[in-house]
Amino acid sequence: MNPLAPTYWLRAKRALAKSDPVMAGIIRSHPRITLQCRGEPFLTLVRAIVAQQISVKAAQSIWDRVLVVAPEMRPEQILAVTHRRLAACGLSQRKAEYIADLARHFADGRLQVDHWPAMGDEAIIEELVEVRGIGRWTAEMFLIFNLMRPDVLPLDDLGLQRAIRHNYFRGRPVSSRTMRRVAQVWAPWRSVATWYLWRSLDPIPVEY
Repeated sequence: MNPLAPTYWLRAKRALAKSDPVMAGIIRSHPRITLQCRGEPFLTLVRAIVAQQISVKAAQSIWDRVLVVAPEMRPEQILAVTHRRLAACGLSQRKAEYIADLARHFADGRLQVDHWPAMGDEAIIEELVEVRGIGRWTAEMFLIFNLMRPDVLPLDDLGLQRAIRHNYFRGRPVSSRTMRRVAQVWAPWRSVATWYLWRSLDPIPVEY
């Protein structure tokens, strides 16, 4: 198995395949790829802000340009760059402000990164959403892709919504309550189930 994959991955795959025939089929169709840790917390959160409400292709293009002005992606580098220069990378003025605000939170210690491994998912989300530009979706992506939390269910994610409709309801619209009911059988591996449902729409993993 990929050394960057979560230690629980094989156990989660087996449990999901056993409890949900639909999920079993999706897992069988994607046998050699896994979730991988996306590195430093600051980098992960900046990348998630960049990706908000734009296509994967557009996000990658902007990200590549942001890395030119801040190649090590540290808070100090971002704070040394003007909003105008950040916006010139293709970011909206608002996203440039969000990224600068995030950098200030890291630089002055308002985000207690060292405490996060011992904190519950909701406590971390509560802390992250205090930062401008980070809503629940971004915080949930951080929990999945950086902290590797196994049981996150990002119901506001459009890809997850589409995948549930496609795989379980023949494309028919469904409510959040119905999606939550479908997902009950996936616990305590709802992050893994979400990741495989994304793969059912796009076999190439998205990076956050």
